[in-house]
Amino acid sequence: MKLVYKGKTKDVYDLENGSYLLKFKDDVTGENGVFDPGANQVGLTIEGAGKAGLSLSVHFFKVLRDKGIPTHYIDSNIDEATMTVKPAKPFGKGLEVICRYRAVGSFYRRYGTYIKEGQPLDCFIEMTLKDDERNDPPITEDALDMLGIMKKSEYQAIKELAKRIGNIIKEELEKISIELYDIKFEFGKIGDGEIVLIDEISGGNMRAYKDGEYIDPLNLEKLVLESQ
Repeated sequence: MKLVYKGKTKDVYDLENGSYLLKFKDDVTGENGVFDPGANQVGLTIEGAGKAGLSLSVHFFKVLRDKGIPTHYIDSNIDEATMTVKPAKPFGKGLEVICRYRAVGSFYRRYGTYIKEGQPLDCFIEMTLKDDERNDPPITEDALDMLGIMKKSEYQAIKELAKRIGNIIKEELEKISIELYDIKFEFGKIGDGEIVLIDEISGGNMRAYKDGEYIDPLNLEKLVLESQ
């Protein structure tokens, strides 16, 4: 195995057989010791977070596979906290796609003059560049096209795919009375340019609530998998 990328919450290895291996860590994003899926730095380490994130990701990847959603997922080893995936080319140096169902986090901080905190949103989609130095700036369709990061046709395809995936996950959580506030995805291209969901679908990438109370990543994984 050859290390090709060392990330905040996972490392990526080239298996030299055409596939990549993701190694999940116990580090999660946040600030001042408080978890925040929208943060661009490691905020704390939670024992078991890596395996929990992998377990939940595998569960949702299988749900999406059954519904015909294209992803990079191949296989996993929960004990070793690893996932084998198809190699995918990211957009630019990395792009996050966020589906928002309630006005919280950075959305509320930016637009609080016009909206109440926690107010429902209709699966609002926004994209941000993965750029720690510039605090992951939001970017528009026109800017993505002008900068050569993504074609407008790709933007529209990703927007619709993100909405479809977000709504599937939201509906899965609603089955056990959990409400999804927001979730972030990453997409890439494989083969002849097919756009697929990449990275992970874990509690560390979303805000979810039950009876008005926030559910941390470890408890979310437990609640979802125990309900199966």
